Amino acid sequence: MNDAPDRVYLDHAATTPMLAEARDVLTEQLGRTGNASSLHASGRAARRTVEESREIIAEHLGARPSEIVFCSGGTEANNLAIKGLVWSQRSADPRRTRVVFSSIEHHALLDPVTWLAAHEGARIDTTPVDRQGRIDLDALRESVDRDPTDVGVVTTMWANNEMGTVQPIDDVVAIAHRHGLPVHSDAVQAAGYLPLDFAGSGLDAMTLTAHKLGGPVGIGALVLRREVEPTPLLHGGGQERDVRSGTVGVALIAAFAKAVEVNAARRRETGERLEALRARLVEGIAARIPDAVVNGDPESGDDHRLPNIAHVTFPGCEGDAMLMLLDAQGVEVSTGSACAAGVPQPSHVLLAMGFDDRAARGSLRLSLGHTSTDADVDRLLEVLPAVHERARAASLVRSR
Repeated sequence: MNDAPDRVYLDHAATTPMLAEARDVLTEQLGRTGNASSLHASGRAARRTVEESREIIAEHLGARPSEIVFCSGGTEANNLAIKGLVWSQRSADPRRTRVVFSSIEHHALLDPVTWLAAHEGARIDTTPVDRQGRIDLDALRESVDRDPTDVGVVTTMWANNEMGTVQPIDDVVAIAHRHGLPVHSDAVQAAGYLPLDFAGSGLDAMTLTAHKLGGPVGIGALVLRREVEPTPLLHGGGQERDVRSGTVGVALIAAFAKAVEVNAARRRETGERLEALRARLVEGIAARIPDAVVNGDPESGDDHRLPNIAHVTFPGCEGDAMLMLLDAQGVEVSTGSACAAGVPQPSHVLLAMGFDDRAARGSLRLSLGHTSTDADVDRLLEVLPAVHERARAASLVRSR
């Protein structure tokens, strides 16, 4: 159940409530003492918990335990992957300063890339996407083949956080590996909904975070192929393969592992249930708001889109206005725009997909999760017509 049962939470793509099983593990471990780097009995017990958790996570991701590098979350893992790989590639060959990445990446990856360009002389090569939010493989191939000797890393998210569109990771890896280039994927949104197989994918690095899976905030992982050695961002005790120094959070790691384990056991059942809820949601919106447009891939399935995200444009409305009006009715959703310095900006993801500025500002992301119910969908559909009418009226007034 939601922590606030009188409210409807439809923003699971931002974060999802902790699973009861993960919460129980976290609570139990928080009562224990021991630094996993210490040699005494308490330290050895903590180390055992960390390594057993590492094995669980690796097993369910098709990775070796030694390839799981624990970090504070997805943002740190993305920074370590992109900066670390560019720096290590550049140290071996000064020409390798180009980052090839998709135009729809999350800011946790977009911002490290732009930082490298501004402060480290990196060059950015952006791969365009189609109207569904899927990368253009021909454009990627042309970008890489044009001069592979200057590429430091290729990166493409596994599934987009706004549209839910699944990317052709196998093809991306094949294009890059023809030239021996390292490939990273931000799989934060995909984990828990898609069957991730790190070894089978051929990726060199992959980002995860626990709080999207029903685990705690503050822990994630960079899955890093054993042969890959990025330059560390942090220096200290040499923990985590000497790639990510810092005292490891034993309780957080144990709860992370439990969330991965529970998600793996329930993935198919949860996916089918959420796909059915999503279908009710979009069909209900279409019936009540005929000019609403559902964006992204219309096809369901692991190769098309995630089962839990519905992205909808409401012509003639401001998404921010609809969000606040829905919130006043106890329904929590997200817009397709990010806020920079307090000034709403249209989402770079939507602009990259070909949306104009007005359409990009008039969109909502409705994302379901393990606590979502038919009653949640019913409540949204109940209040949506009046919210839509008020938002459209307000937009008309502002446009005069």
